[in-house]
Parts: sequence; C-alpha cells; structure tokens
Amino acid sequence: MSDTSISVTRTINAPVGEVFDYLTLPANHVELDGSGFVRSVSHGDRIQEVGQVFTMNMEGDHMGGEYQTDNHVVAYARNAVVGWATAPAGTEPPGWTWVWELTSDGTDQTDVTVTYDWSKVTDKELLQKVKFPLVEKSALEDSLAKLAEGVA
Repeated sequence: MSDTSISVTRTINAPVGEVFDYLTLPANHVELDGSGFVRSVSHGDRIQEVGQVFTMNMEGDHMGGEYQTDNHVVAYARNAVVGWATAPAGTEPPGWTWVWELTSDGTDQTDVTVTYDWSKVTDKELLQKVKFPLVEKSALEDSLAKLAEGVA
C-alpha cells in the first residue's frame, strides 16, 4: 500500500471470462460493494469500452447522505482489466479511480487485484472535505470475498 492507493489481490475460483462478465455489469456492484456506500444503479449498461459512463446511487455521511456518482470508464481490456474514475454526478472526475485487474491461471481460477487510487486528487478543498482513503483496505478485501461468492 502506498500513501495514495490501496491494492488487494485474491484468487477467485472461476474462469477469467466469468469474473470479467460479472465485473462489467454495474448492477452487480451493488452486491459487490464492500464499502457500504453503493445503493443501486441509476444508469448502467454493461461496460464495453473506455469512455462509457455509468451512474450509481450512493449514501454516505461524507457526502451528507444520499448522492450519485458518475463513473467514467478509463480502462477496458476483455478478460484483463476494467476501471473507472468516479465523480459526483454531473462533474468531471476529481482524481480517484477503481481498477480491477484479472489474470487467468489457465484453468478455472483467476487472480483478481482491485486498486483504489486517489493519487491524482489535487483539489485542496476536496482533500479537506474527504479524508482519503475514504474506503479502507478491509472494504476492498470484503469486495473480493463478495466477488468470489457472486461468481461461485
């Protein structure tokens, strides 16, 4: 773990294609979320390319209750990586990303690494309002455990 990112890896007992398909459907992130912030999908077709945006309904004290995020897809390679930069709905991403990297072991197991990176957040006001990391390592570990259950 660095001062501006957290990464967690887990071996998932499912083929890489199944894991990738699960991760690229935004609706699954309601069940997958280890942070407790994600409530539902407002708009979210299956992720198929960089540039797509999906919107999630969220809730957290750090934002004063209910809010929405627009998630701008910044990484996509079939069965290898999917990632997005999160922003308050209607705004440009202020500098944090979520990236899921997949590595197949050639059988029915996939090593999955999820990285929460806030290294590009430069807005001083935001840095005072939101104390990074907003999501702890244990929440990422919980998300990977939920992923393992979701594709089982």
